[in-house]
Amino acid sequence: MKIIEVVAAIILKDDKIFATQRGYGEFKEMWEFPGGKIEPGESRELALKREIQEELGIDITIDKFLCTTEYDYPSFHLTMHCYLCGIKAGEIELREHKSARWLTTELLDSVEWLPADKEVVEVLKQTKH
Repeated sequence: MKIIEVVAAIILKDDKIFATQRGYGEFKEMWEFPGGKIEPGESRELALKREIQEELGIDITIDKFLCTTEYDYPSFHLTMHCYLCGIKAGEIELREHKSARWLTTELLDSVEWLPADKEVVEVLKQTKH
């Protein structure tokens, strides 16, 4: 089975967590934490900063490692490294996603998360951030 390794940003602001909705592909309409694939030779942190700049047009701070989650999708195995982040500079611009929301911890279950991201949501509910 193909293995895909990605990084994801849990962007925090005013006690809210940033969630993005896919507007494309097999999981269109479902929600996820923004991020993407790590390129060969790239560190996780560098990949995360690059992906967020590409997807949202902002510079982020990477404040703390949160968790790594593993999930078997039908056609690949996903390893996702998640980091708590803040906005360093810029205004969020949705370049790849259909929609986005700032959610309080209590509202995290109000959207339909991608399977791998559901595990991260459960970690966030148990974590002081």
